[in-house]
Amino acid sequence: MDAAFLAALADPARWRLVSLLAERPRSVGVLAQLAEARQPQTTKHLQTLERAGVVTSQRTGQRRIYALRPGPLRELAAALNRLADAADQVGGSRETYDRYGASLDAERRAAEDSGWADGRSFGFHRSLAGRPELVWRHLTDPALLARWWVPDDLRVSELVFEARPGGRIVQEYRDVEDTGDSDPVAGRAEGVVEEVRPDERLTYRLSPLLPDGGLAFTAHVDLRLRSTDTGTELDAHWRIANSTVYSADFIAGIEIGFGQCLDKLAATLTEHDTDTRSSSWDD
Repeated sequence: MDAAFLAALADPARWRLVSLLAERPRSVGVLAQLAEARQPQTTKHLQTLERAGVVTSQRTGQRRIYALRPGPLRELAAALNRLADAADQVGGSRETYDRYGASLDAERRAAEDSGWADGRSFGFHRSLAGRPELVWRHLTDPALLARWWVPDDLRVSELVFEARPGGRIVQEYRDVEDTGDSDPVAGRAEGVVEEVRPDERLTYRLSPLLPDGGLAFTAHVDLRLRSTDTGTELDAHWRIANSTVYSADFIAGIEIGFGQCLDKLAATLTEHDTDTRSSSWDD
C-alpha cells in the first residue's frame, strides 16, 4: 500500500471529506460547508487526496466535483484484513502472547511473598519418534539441545550442559531476530545436573536469573524416557522451589514455553526419523 495513500487518509480533516464523499460526489463549496471548514483549505485537502489516488474530480461549469474512488479503499481493507488474519491465526504468536498475558496477570497477583509458588508443579508428556538413545542425545548434547531448548521466537545464544552428576548448566537466549545482539538478553538460567541414567532418566536443577543476578526460583526438572514400539515416551515434571516475589514473569511462561520447546523437540525428531527412512529407502 502506497505511503502517500495512507498519509492522505491519516489526517482527520481529510478523513471527514472522505466520509462525506462516500455518501455521494460533491463540489468543493458544499464539502467546505458540510465540513465546517474554509474553502481554500478544503481545496488543498482534496488536492492531496486526489494526488494520493483516494478521490477523483471533474469540472462541471464553474464547479469542480469530487468523487471517492472505492477501489483503492477496498484494496486497503483487504490488506488490513490480511494483517489481522495473520495476527489472529489459530495457534499463532498473537494467541501465545494473549495466553501468556492472562497467565502473567494471575501469577503477578499471587506473588505476594517469598515462597509463594513453592511446591507448584507442571507436567508434560510427548510421544517422540526415535529410540531412547536418540532422544537422550537431544536432551544432553549441547549442539542438539540448542535446536529445541528455547520457546518459539527465541534462539540459544549460550549453552553449557555437562551431562554428569554435578555437571554445570548454563542457558542463555535472545530474540530469534536479534542476530546482532542489539537487545538485552531475553533470559539466562543456570543449574546443576543431578541424576544421569542414560536413555532412561535425567534430573537437574535450573534457576532463571533476575536482572541483578539473583535467582528468580529453582526448578527441579525430572525427565523420564520409556521405549515403545513406535519410538519413545517422554514424561517431564517441573517442581518449583525457592520462589521469590520477582519470579511471577518466569513461572507464568513455564507451561507455554516448555510446551513449545517439547513441540520443537518432537518436530526435530520426526524430521530426523523421516530423513533416516528416506536414506534407507535410497540404499
